[in-house]
Amino acid sequence: MSSSTPDIRLASKQTAFSEIPIVDVSTLVDGSDPEGVAKKIGEICEQVGFFYVKNHGVAEDLIKRMYTISERFFDLPFAAKDRLSVANSGPTLRGYIPTYGENVDPEHTRDFKECFDFGADEEAVSPFFGPNQMPAELPEFEAICAAYHSAMMTLARKLISAIALSLDLPADYFEKMQRKPITIQRLLHYPPQQGEVTQEEIGIGAHTDYGFLTILSQDSVGGLQVRNRDGDWVSAPPVDGTFIINIGDLVQTLTNDRYSSTVHRVVNTTGRERYSIPFFMDLDFDAVVEPLPSCVSSENPAKYTSYKCGEHKYTRFAKSYAHLRETVGA
Repeated sequence: MSSSTPDIRLASKQTAFSEIPIVDVSTLVDGSDPEGVAKKIGEICEQVGFFYVKNHGVAEDLIKRMYTISERFFDLPFAAKDRLSVANSGPTLRGYIPTYGENVDPEHTRDFKECFDFGADEEAVSPFFGPNQMPAELPEFEAICAAYHSAMMTLARKLISAIALSLDLPADYFEKMQRKPITIQRLLHYPPQQGEVTQEEIGIGAHTDYGFLTILSQDSVGGLQVRNRDGDWVSAPPVDGTFIINIGDLVQTLTNDRYSSTVHRVVNTTGRERYSIPFFMDLDFDAVVEPLPSCVSSENPAKYTSYKCGEHKYTRFAKSYAHLRETVGA
Protein backbone atom coordinates (compact mmCIF):
# COMPACT_ATOMS: atom_id res chain seq x y z
CA MET A 1 0.00 0.00 0.00
CA SER A 2 1.44 3.35 -1.00
CA SER A 3 1.98 6.16 1.44
CA SER A 4 -0.09 9.35 1.44
CA THR A 5 0.97 12.92 0.76
CA PRO A 6 0.89 15.22 3.81
CA ASP A 7 0.50 18.97 3.58
CA ILE A 8 3.39 21.17 4.65
CA ARG A 9 1.84 21.88 8.08
CA LEU A 10 2.31 18.20 8.95
CA ALA A 11 6.02 18.06 8.20
CA SER A 12 8.41 17.08 10.98
CA LYS A 13 12.16 16.91 11.10
CA GLN A 14 13.77 13.59 11.92
CA THR A 15 14.54 13.14 15.57
CA ALA A 16 17.96 13.65 17.02
CA PHE A 17 17.89 11.65 20.22
CA SER A 18 19.39 14.61 22.03
CA GLU A 19 15.93 16.12 21.62
CA ILE A 20 13.94 13.04 22.74
CA PRO A 21 16.47 11.15 24.86
CA ILE A 22 16.52 7.47 25.82
CA VAL A 23 16.85 6.79 29.56
CA ASP A 24 17.97 3.43 30.93
CA VAL A 25 15.70 3.01 33.98
CA SER A 26 17.05 -0.38 35.10
CA THR A 27 18.59 1.06 38.28
CA LEU A 28 15.29 2.79 39.11
CA VAL A 29 13.33 -0.43 38.57
CA ASP A 30 15.70 -2.57 40.67
CA GLY A 31 16.25 0.16 43.27
CA SER A 32 20.05 0.25 42.96
CA ASP A 33 20.33 3.90 41.86
CA PRO A 34 16.99 5.68 41.72
CA GLU A 35 18.61 9.07 42.32
CA GLY A 36 20.80 8.77 39.21
CA VAL A 37 17.80 8.02 37.01
CA ALA A 38 15.77 10.75 38.72
CA LYS A 39 18.44 13.35 37.92
CA LYS A 40 18.30 12.47 34.21
CA ILE A 41 14.51 12.50 34.17
CA GLY A 42 14.42 15.88 35.90
CA GLU A 43 16.75 17.44 33.35
CA ILE A 44 14.66 16.04 30.49
CA CYS A 45 11.38 17.25 32.02
CA GLU A 46 12.80 20.76 32.15
CA GLN A 47 14.05 20.68 28.58
CA VAL A 48 11.81 18.31 26.59
CA GLY A 49 8.96 16.72 28.56
CA PHE A 50 9.17 13.55 26.41
CA PHE A 51 11.63 10.68 26.70
CA TYR A 52 12.06 7.00 25.89
CA VAL A 53 12.73 4.45 28.64
CA LYS A 54 14.51 1.14 28.14
CA ASN A 55 15.13 -1.77 30.53
CA HIS A 56 11.76 -0.93 32.08
CA GLY A 57 10.96 -4.41 33.40
CA VAL A 58 7.70 -4.99 31.49
CA ALA A 59 7.72 -8.41 29.83
CA GLU A 60 7.97 -8.28 26.05
CA ASP A 61 5.56 -11.21 25.77
CA LEU A 62 2.86 -9.25 27.62
CA ILE A 63 3.31 -6.28 25.28
CA LYS A 64 3.02 -8.56 22.24
CA ARG A 65 -0.14 -10.16 23.62
CA MET A 66 -1.65 -6.70 24.10
CA TYR A 67 -0.99 -5.80 20.47
CA THR A 68 -2.41 -9.09 19.23
CA ILE A 69 -5.61 -8.74 21.26
CA SER A 70 -5.89 -5.07 20.29
CA GLU A 71 -5.71 -5.88 16.59
CA ARG A 72 -8.27 -8.66 17.03
CA PHE A 73 -10.62 -6.26 18.84
CA PHE A 74 -10.45 -3.56 16.17
CA ASP A 75 -10.95 -6.22 13.49
CA LEU A 76 -14.36 -7.08 14.98
CA PRO A 77 -17.42 -5.91 13.04
CA PHE A 78 -18.44 -2.35 13.87
CA ALA A 79 -21.72 -3.56 15.41
CA ALA A 80 -19.83 -5.75 17.90
CA LYS A 81 -17.57 -2.85 18.91
CA ASP A 82 -20.41 -0.36 19.06
CA ARG A 83 -22.30 -2.57 21.54
CA LEU A 84 -19.51 -1.50 23.93
CA SER A 85 -19.97 2.22 23.21
CA VAL A 86 -18.46 4.56 25.79
CA ALA A 87 -21.90 6.21 26.00
CA ASN A 88 -23.20 3.06 27.75
CA SER A 89 -20.84 3.68 30.66
CA GLY A 90 -22.06 7.17 31.55
CA PRO A 91 -19.51 9.03 33.67
CA THR A 92 -17.23 5.98 33.96
CA LEU A 93 -15.99 6.62 30.39
CA ARG A 94 -15.10 3.03 29.56
CA GLY A 95 -15.62 1.30 26.25
CA TYR A 96 -15.44 1.87 22.51
CA ILE A 97 -15.03 5.26 20.84
CA PRO A 98 -15.56 5.18 17.06
CA THR A 99 -13.71 7.17 14.43
CA TYR A 100 -14.37 10.91 14.93
CA GLY A 101 -16.01 10.08 18.30
CA GLU A 102 -13.36 12.06 20.19
CA ASN A 103 -11.50 15.12 18.94
CA VAL A 104 -8.76 16.62 21.10
CA ASP A 105 -8.21 19.73 18.94
CA PRO A 106 -11.71 20.27 17.52
CA GLU A 107 -11.05 23.81 16.25
CA HIS A 108 -8.43 22.52 13.82
CA THR A 109 -8.64 18.75 13.41
CA ARG A 110 -10.90 15.73 13.24
CA ASP A 111 -9.19 12.72 14.84
CA PHE A 112 -8.99 9.79 12.43
CA LYS A 113 -8.74 7.07 15.06
CA GLU A 114 -10.83 4.59 17.03
CA CYS A 115 -10.24 3.73 20.69
CA PHE A 116 -11.11 1.36 23.47
CA ASP A 117 -10.73 2.50 27.10
CA PHE A 118 -10.69 0.47 30.30
CA GLY A 119 -9.34 0.71 33.82
CA ALA A 120 -9.51 -0.86 37.27
CA ASP A 121 -12.85 -2.68 37.39
CA GLU A 122 -15.25 -1.89 40.23
CA GLU A 123 -19.00 -2.04 40.75
CA ALA A 124 -19.83 1.49 41.88
CA VAL A 125 -20.19 4.06 39.09
CA SER A 126 -18.64 7.52 39.38
CA PRO A 127 -16.61 9.76 37.06
CA PHE A 128 -13.69 7.67 35.69
CA PHE A 129 -14.51 4.68 37.94
CA GLY A 130 -16.82 1.71 37.53
CA PRO A 131 -17.18 -1.53 35.58
CA ASN A 132 -15.41 -2.23 32.31
CA GLN A 133 -17.19 -3.27 29.15
CA MET A 134 -15.48 -6.28 27.56
CA PRO A 135 -16.03 -8.00 24.19
CA ALA A 136 -17.73 -11.39 24.57
CA GLU A 137 -16.16 -12.42 21.25
CA LEU A 138 -12.66 -12.32 22.82
CA PRO A 139 -12.82 -14.23 26.15
CA GLU A 140 -9.09 -13.72 26.85
CA PHE A 141 -9.32 -9.95 26.33
CA GLU A 142 -10.07 -9.04 29.95
CA ALA A 143 -7.25 -11.07 31.53
CA ILE A 144 -4.62 -9.74 29.12
CA CYS A 145 -5.77 -6.15 29.60
CA ALA A 146 -5.83 -6.51 33.39
CA ALA A 147 -2.27 -7.89 33.42
CA TYR A 148 -1.04 -5.05 31.23
CA HIS A 149 -2.81 -2.43 33.37
CA SER A 150 -1.14 -3.90 36.46
CA ALA A 151 2.31 -3.76 34.80
CA MET A 152 1.73 -0.14 33.80
CA MET A 153 0.71 0.80 37.34
CA THR A 154 3.94 -0.69 38.69
CA LEU A 155 6.11 1.14 36.16
CA ALA A 156 4.19 4.40 36.55
CA ARG A 157 4.70 4.43 40.31
CA LYS A 158 8.45 3.92 39.80
CA LEU A 159 8.64 6.77 37.31
CA ILE A 160 6.55 9.06 39.50
CA SER A 161 8.88 8.34 42.43
CA ALA A 162 11.76 9.45 40.18
CA ILE A 163 9.92 12.68 39.36
CA ALA A 164 9.51 13.31 43.09
CA LEU A 165 13.22 12.69 43.69
CA SER A 166 14.10 15.00 40.79
CA LEU A 167 12.25 17.79 42.63
CA ASP A 168 14.20 17.08 45.86
CA LEU A 169 11.11 15.52 47.42
CA PRO A 170 10.83 12.13 49.13
CA ALA A 171 10.36 9.28 46.63
CA ASP A 172 6.90 8.56 48.04
CA TYR A 173 5.79 12.21 48.05
CA PHE A 174 3.00 11.80 45.49
CA GLU A 175 1.69 8.52 46.90
CA LYS A 176 -0.62 10.31 49.33
CA MET A 177 -2.24 11.89 46.26
CA GLN A 178 -2.40 8.60 44.36
CA ARG A 179 -4.02 6.13 46.75
CA LYS A 180 -6.77 5.47 44.18
CA PRO A 181 -5.62 7.36 41.11
CA ILE A 182 -7.61 7.91 37.96
CA THR A 183 -6.15 5.62 35.30
CA ILE A 184 -7.12 5.07 31.70
CA GLN A 185 -5.70 2.18 29.71
CA ARG A 186 -6.36 2.90 26.06
CA LEU A 187 -6.07 0.82 22.89
CA LEU A 188 -5.74 2.91 19.73
CA HIS A 189 -6.15 2.10 16.06
CA TYR A 190 -5.24 4.59 13.35
CA PRO A 191 -6.60 3.45 9.96
CA PRO A 192 -4.45 4.21 6.91
CA GLN A 193 -5.17 7.50 5.19
CA GLN A 194 -5.15 7.66 1.40
CA GLY A 195 -4.56 10.55 -0.96
CA GLU A 196 -3.71 14.00 0.36
CA VAL A 197 -3.59 14.22 4.15
CA THR A 198 -4.27 17.67 5.62
CA GLN A 199 -4.15 19.08 9.12
CA GLU A 200 -7.97 19.12 9.15
CA GLU A 201 -8.01 15.32 9.48
CA ILE A 202 -5.06 13.44 11.02
CA GLY A 203 -4.64 10.56 13.44
CA ILE A 204 -4.88 12.77 16.51
CA GLY A 205 -4.71 16.55 16.68
CA ALA A 206 -2.17 18.62 18.57
CA HIS A 207 -2.69 18.42 22.33
CA THR A 208 -1.09 18.06 25.71
CA ASP A 209 -2.12 15.24 28.04
CA TYR A 210 -4.47 16.30 30.84
CA GLY A 211 -3.03 14.06 33.54
CA PHE A 212 0.18 13.33 35.43
CA LEU A 213 2.08 10.74 33.40
CA THR A 214 1.62 8.85 30.12
CA ILE A 215 3.36 5.58 29.21
CA LEU A 216 3.05 4.91 25.48
CA SER A 217 3.83 1.78 23.54
CA GLN A 218 3.76 2.32 19.78
CA ASP A 219 4.08 -0.21 17.00
CA SER A 220 6.67 -0.12 14.21
CA VAL A 221 4.65 2.16 11.90
CA GLY A 222 5.49 5.51 13.49
CA GLY A 223 3.71 8.83 13.13
CA LEU A 224 4.08 10.39 16.58
CA GLN A 225 5.31 13.98 16.47
CA VAL A 226 6.37 16.22 19.37
CA ARG A 227 6.63 20.02 19.29
CA ASN A 228 9.95 21.14 20.73
CA ARG A 229 10.76 24.34 22.59
CA ASP A 230 11.51 26.15 19.31
CA GLY A 231 8.03 25.34 18.02
CA ASP A 232 9.30 22.76 15.50
CA TRP A 233 7.57 19.40 15.07
CA VAL A 234 10.00 16.55 15.70
CA SER A 235 9.28 12.91 14.88
CA ALA A 236 9.35 10.39 17.75
CA PRO A 237 9.97 7.15 15.86
CA PRO A 238 9.51 3.67 17.32
CA VAL A 239 12.55 2.36 19.20
CA ASP A 240 12.61 -1.36 19.97
CA GLY A 241 12.32 -2.28 23.63
CA THR A 242 11.20 1.16 24.80
CA PHE A 243 8.18 3.06 25.97
CA ILE A 244 7.71 6.76 25.37
CA ILE A 245 7.01 8.74 28.54
CA ASN A 246 5.56 12.20 28.73
CA ILE A 247 4.40 14.35 31.61
CA GLY A 248 0.98 15.98 31.55
CA ASP A 249 -0.71 19.18 32.59
CA LEU A 250 -0.88 18.19 36.28
CA VAL A 251 2.91 18.10 36.52
CA GLN A 252 3.21 21.46 34.81
CA THR A 253 0.85 22.92 37.42
CA LEU A 254 2.55 21.17 40.35
CA THR A 255 6.01 22.38 39.26
CA ASN A 256 4.78 25.91 38.44
CA ASP A 257 6.04 25.52 34.83
CA ARG A 258 9.45 24.19 35.83
CA TYR A 259 8.45 21.01 34.00
CA SER A 260 6.36 21.43 30.84
CA SER A 261 3.58 19.36 29.36
CA THR A 262 4.59 18.98 25.72
CA VAL A 263 2.29 19.31 22.70
CA HIS A 264 2.15 16.23 20.45
CA ARG A 265 0.09 14.72 17.62
CA VAL A 266 -0.07 11.66 15.35
CA VAL A 267 0.22 11.91 11.57
CA ASN A 268 -0.02 8.49 9.90
CA THR A 269 0.87 8.95 6.22
CA THR A 270 2.44 5.50 5.78
CA GLY A 271 -0.59 3.90 4.18
CA ARG A 272 -0.46 1.24 6.91
CA GLU A 273 -2.60 0.44 9.94
CA ARG A 274 -1.08 1.93 13.11
CA TYR A 275 -1.68 0.68 16.66
CA SER A 276 -0.55 2.15 19.95
CA ILE A 277 -1.24 1.50 23.63
CA PRO A 278 -1.10 4.55 25.93
CA PHE A 279 -1.57 4.32 29.70
CA PHE A 280 -2.60 7.49 31.52
CA MET A 281 -2.07 7.88 35.27
CA ASP A 282 -3.35 10.87 37.19
CA LEU A 283 -3.95 11.72 40.83
CA ASP A 284 -6.89 10.77 43.04
CA PHE A 285 -10.19 12.33 41.97
CA ASP A 286 -10.27 14.69 44.97
CA ALA A 287 -6.54 15.46 45.01
CA VAL A 288 -5.87 19.21 45.11
CA VAL A 289 -3.54 20.36 42.36
CA GLU A 290 -1.53 23.52 42.97
CA PRO A 291 2.11 24.58 42.68
CA LEU A 292 4.40 22.80 45.12
CA PRO A 293 5.87 25.07 47.81
CA SER A 294 9.38 24.19 46.62
CA CYS A 295 8.50 25.48 43.12
CA VAL A 296 7.23 28.86 44.30
CA SER A 297 9.33 31.85 45.37
CA SER A 298 9.17 35.62 45.42
CA GLU A 299 10.98 35.61 42.06
CA ASN A 300 8.69 32.88 40.70
CA PRO A 301 5.23 33.32 42.26
CA ALA A 302 2.50 30.73 41.77
CA LYS A 303 1.10 30.83 38.23
CA TYR A 304 -1.92 28.59 38.93
CA THR A 305 -4.86 28.60 41.31
CA SER A 306 -5.71 25.29 42.97
CA TYR A 307 -8.17 22.84 41.41
CA LYS A 308 -9.27 19.27 42.01
CA CYS A 309 -7.80 16.70 39.68
CA GLY A 310 -10.98 14.77 38.85
CA GLU A 311 -13.22 17.77 38.36
CA HIS A 312 -10.68 19.40 36.05
CA LYS A 313 -10.19 16.23 33.99
CA TYR A 314 -13.90 15.44 33.79
CA THR A 315 -14.71 18.90 32.47
CA ARG A 316 -12.07 18.48 29.77
CA PHE A 317 -13.35 15.04 28.78
CA ALA A 318 -16.99 16.10 28.78
CA LYS A 319 -16.31 18.45 25.89
CA SER A 320 -15.35 15.43 23.78
CA TYR A 321 -18.38 13.24 24.53
CA ALA A 322 -21.91 14.13 23.49
CA HIS A 323 -23.52 11.99 26.20
CA LEU A 324 -21.83 14.07 28.93
CA ARG A 325 -22.19 17.62 27.66
CA GLU A 326 -25.53 18.34 29.32
CA THR A 327 -24.36 16.98 32.67
CA VAL A 328 -21.58 19.54 32.96
CA GLY A 329 -23.10 22.34 30.91
CA ALA A 330 -20.36 22.03 28.33
